[in-house]
Amino acid sequence: MQCVRNCDSPDPKDRHTFEQPVIQTLQMFVGEMGTWLVVFISFVYRSCISPRLSRHGSSPLLAGGYHPVNSNEEADDGNENGTINGHYSYGPSEPDDWDDGRIRLRGWKVFLLAAPACCDIAGTTLMNVGLLFVAASIYQMTRGALVLFVGLFSVLFLHRKLYLYQWISLCVVVLGVALVGLAGALFDHQGQDLTQESTLYAAAVQVRAVARTSEAVQAIIGVLLIAAAQIFTASQFVLEEWILENYAMDPLRVVGWEGIFGFSVTVVGMIILYFAVGRTEAGRYGYFDAKEGWRQVLENRAVAVSSLLIMISIGGFNFFGLSVTRNVSATSRSTIDTCRTLFIWLVSLVLGWESFKWLQVLGFALLVYGTFLFNDIIRPPLKACFPREVTEREMLLPEEPIEHL
Repeated sequence: MQCVRNCDSPDPKDRHTFEQPVIQTLQMFVGEMGTWLVVFISFVYRSCISPRLSRHGSSPLLAGGYHPVNSNEEADDGNENGTINGHYSYGPSEPDDWDDGRIRLRGWKVFLLAAPACCDIAGTTLMNVGLLFVAASIYQMTRGALVLFVGLFSVLFLHRKLYLYQWISLCVVVLGVALVGLAGALFDHQGQDLTQESTLYAAAVQVRAVARTSEAVQAIIGVLLIAAAQIFTASQFVLEEWILENYAMDPLRVVGWEGIFGFSVTVVGMIILYFAVGRTEAGRYGYFDAKEGWRQVLENRAVAVSSLLIMISIGGFNFFGLSVTRNVSATSRSTIDTCRTLFIWLVSLVLGWESFKWLQVLGFALLVYGTFLFNDIIRPPLKACFPREVTEREMLLPEEPIEHL
């Protein structure tokens, strides 16, 4: 974590690192709103640049009145069901839905995206706060419960069917994440040198000293906060799957709208918390001191650059995540998302931020195996134990998204 105040003090206890979970949540939604820039550039290209390129670069063989198949003119003349290029023409008397039966997500219906945005606010903020109370390894183990919550909520609220081997694969994913976190926890207790994890743990120690509570209570609070965050994140994934299943909107626009709603709610909450808590003597330099937080972002180059990079990456991260949700399922998204830990570990090894541990290799092997097993990339090892499930899945995979009957 980046030092932002009293960095020249010889006593490490007097140095203060960047600890602004609310501002980090706001930055996330700024990154999501950045997808509107991509939507605007795409619109300009289709409206202005693409027609000129096609007009100037057209082949002489296409001259003389040739019209491509399924052109607008042909659709208007010969299509009796009022569709153009496979979609409804959206006239005053036309049904306002796609050819797959979904309704366009527009007008007041856009506010449906405020629900997953609020879940995103709660989940992200709770995880950022919980990370300050526990070591990174404990954080990682608790975060692995996300796949189970998403699977459970998909069954309860979306009426999906998960087969026995899929539940087993989810448990394997959780076990793999737990082993990765356990390796870090055991390594901490052995008193060996740490780099990135020791920095995060030092920040948690500072928070504990301020709170003047026991280490056990701090750990319990941190685990509960991170576990609650997984419930909100699972709710976000399931809500997004329900919305994208029933309404039609490009994932880029979905991310953009969620960014707008999340940004608005976060700004209002940040202002209220600043005047209620941040301006007080006890709240100064704390989580809700927005004025001090923005000063730290703007006056520290490392914090500003990392914040910018996070905002750029978060838009793409949410876009690809929503694309997986729309085309596959929320549970598949959560299992694939968990594999981020593997790539973070590999990058950390290359940069020298973390040392190699064989127990983590075993954990990552289970993590990847469980993800592949759930998404039917590999078959169950004991196929004879799941004859009906495997047969049904083989019939299902070519046509339907995963988890659908």
